[in-house]
Amino acid sequence: MPFMKDLRLPAFVSMLISILFSCQQPNGQELYKMHCAGCHGLNLEGTSSGVKLINPLWKNKAGRDYIRNTVKFGVPGTTMISWEKAMTNKEVDAIADYLVEIQRHQQAHEVNTDPETVKTKNYTLRIEKIVIDQLTTPWGIEFINSDSALISEKNGKMKWLIQGQLDTSTISGLPKPHIASTTGGFMDLALDPNFEKNRWIYLAFSHTHGNPEDRDAPGMTKIVRGKIKANHWQQEQTLFEVADSLRVVHGDRWGCRLLFDRDGYLYFTIGDMGRAEDSQKLNKPSGKVFRIHPEGSIPKDNPFVDTPGALSAIYTIGNRNTQGLALNPTNGAIWSTDHGPQGGDELNIMQKGANYGWPVVTFGIDYSGEIISEKTFQEGMKPPVVQWTPSIAVCPIEFIASPLFPEWNNDLLLGALAFQELRRLEIRNDKVRRQEILLKGMGRIRDLKFGPDGALYVLTNSPDRVLKIVPE
Repeated sequence: MPFMKDLRLPAFVSMLISILFSCQQPNGQELYKMHCAGCHGLNLEGTSSGVKLINPLWKNKAGRDYIRNTVKFGVPGTTMISWEKAMTNKEVDAIADYLVEIQRHQQAHEVNTDPETVKTKNYTLRIEKIVIDQLTTPWGIEFINSDSALISEKNGKMKWLIQGQLDTSTISGLPKPHIASTTGGFMDLALDPNFEKNRWIYLAFSHTHGNPEDRDAPGMTKIVRGKIKANHWQQEQTLFEVADSLRVVHGDRWGCRLLFDRDGYLYFTIGDMGRAEDSQKLNKPSGKVFRIHPEGSIPKDNPFVDTPGALSAIYTIGNRNTQGLALNPTNGAIWSTDHGPQGGDELNIMQKGANYGWPVVTFGIDYSGEIISEKTFQEGMKPPVVQWTPSIAVCPIEFIASPLFPEWNNDLLLGALAFQELRRLEIRNDKVRRQEILLKGMGRIRDLKFGPDGALYVLTNSPDRVLKIVPE
């Protein structure tokens, strides 16, 4: 009809309106009402066709990453479908942010029900919260001496813990991490075996040569060491950094745990960065455990040092996302934990040149519910000591060698993120004989260290805290 032509907008105006609408930030509350409230209720109270979100969220204090992945990928075997194809990443992020904000509001008003003591098989544990709500996603802790410890934070900061109190003053001069994804940032830190003499502190972090705040810049894990004098990071030396051609855009599952062995070698881990197949490629850094000398040189007996095209620092391959390393005090062997996808978290013993299978063999399935591999075993690939399905999101491990816990001497402590558990694993002849849950629901267990006083110090995320645990 002729009059309708007058109502048509010029093409450039239509395009401008389209761009303006696409630039608007999605409203998480409105998206929740549109897509989620039908099953989960307007106030997360649940309906006859969907579960109540309040109790699981508040009981487990699920972090943003967990919520986001649940919305995006769904939960196989349940009525929670994947929204990956129906929503953009921004819309999924908006819903996750909305649920996290509700969670924070609820936690601010809920009565603290965390236990002060916990009864275990051998001890009644006394749990003291020595740092509360003063950290931003703490990642690693190392004790400098009997009075002081350093804590790394994911946002690119370090804090001092002095005589059980957090010093919030700024340590200046630290490198800036690349914030390419929710799993990047400052990760683990470690002290030189000769720290008393040389004062070297080792740090792992996500890094890019571009703008650290540019999420589209290519990045990769970088290992450096430096010294802290007068609260200033200085004398920084780069120990490991890959060529620009080996960096990845929008990397995920970064790793990274650090560990020195008895011979003074430095081990560090890099996750598969969301590129599972690269874990099997010797010319790619993703999905590996590495070994170097403290100053960054390559040991001559590294397993692939003479392999053409291989990264000479590689120690093991086929790892997915190793976030736990610990030295067995009985024999010096290095144990590790590796995140599986949906299922298939692993506890492994590191062996030089070994292939741990990812993604050729796995006990887990993809977040979308698709099968990654039909194989759980293949000749030439190392099987785990034990695996967890469903995934508990294994993270730090630490062997017990404290005079305060003689009944648990040489047992292994393991922390879980998603299940928010601290477990004790009885280890005999490199086998796990028994598992005991010591803590449950007090936060995502990020790091474990025994202090010079023999007490166990636990870093948690969501909520961000430092716990001190001793037997009564």
